[in-house]
Amino acid sequence: MIFELEYNIIQPVSLPKKKGIELYIKREDLIHPFISGNKYRKLKYNLVEAEKKGFKTLLTFGGAYSNHIAAVASVGQNFGFKTIGIIRGEELMNTYGKNPTLNFAKNCGMQFKFVSRTDFRNKNSEDFISDLKREFDSFYLIPEGGTNTLAVKGCEEILTKQDEIFDFLCCSVGTGGTISGIINCSKPSQQVLGFPALKGEFLQEDISKFATKTNWKLITDYHFGGYAKINEPLISFINKFKIDYKIPLDPVYTGKMLFGIFDLIEKNYFPKGSKILAIHTGGLQGIKGMNAVLKKKNLSIIE
Repeated sequence: MIFELEYNIIQPVSLPKKKGIELYIKREDLIHPFISGNKYRKLKYNLVEAEKKGFKTLLTFGGAYSNHIAAVASVGQNFGFKTIGIIRGEELMNTYGKNPTLNFAKNCGMQFKFVSRTDFRNKNSEDFISDLKREFDSFYLIPEGGTNTLAVKGCEEILTKQDEIFDFLCCSVGTGGTISGIINCSKPSQQVLGFPALKGEFLQEDISKFATKTNWKLITDYHFGGYAKINEPLISFINKFKIDYKIPLDPVYTGKMLFGIFDLIEKNYFPKGSKILAIHTGGLQGIKGMNAVLKKKNLSIIE
């Protein structure tokens, strides 16, 4: 196996006793500084497959502040792969050095190809992939966000036997790979709740492609307007959460999930006596880039 990083820490979060709810956070963000959380899980078996098939180059897709781009670049640097990132937004070509995520990826050795948003939407088409193969020759293709069958297999290892005590398993949802893995290794008595970070009904269908059980539900009220959208109440929640529990949250995924969980607890969504496990999927590298955006909008920053 190409690499094995195991880190299983579950941290309790104190709640008002009158609710009778117990909340714990599985700290997947502590697995690795740059290949953390669900990114490690998704890449693990893809790297095994790439190595087995003799590929020396990984090619993937992402946006300006993509956790996935940062993780793939770090994997390449640490485990001897060349990496290519197809980046959404031609305007970034001359300014990526000021972007903390892309600058990090470049320093890890990733080669970039910047494409228009229109072309990026065609990233899964046969013609688009064929053009990339003509330009870059041989590479192992990892989809945007990392979700494929091997990624789901890796995410099936998030839960351990000790997690069988929990009634609810919660995670943020981007491309659907992480929650699919959690669903597949959950127990029938457990309810899996996904908190989408973006708007759109397509996630239900995407998850159903990989999930082998039906004990899951999407909570769609906490995307804050869409992917990477954020406001003052969410910023305030993230900053207070870090002060109260010494746990940093990212604003795109885990912050929205925990905001939603706390709100649902207040609204008595969970039966009294419920034990909840929330999966911290990492993504903390994106805070620096988000803060740059927040400063331009004269909003508070994430501490």
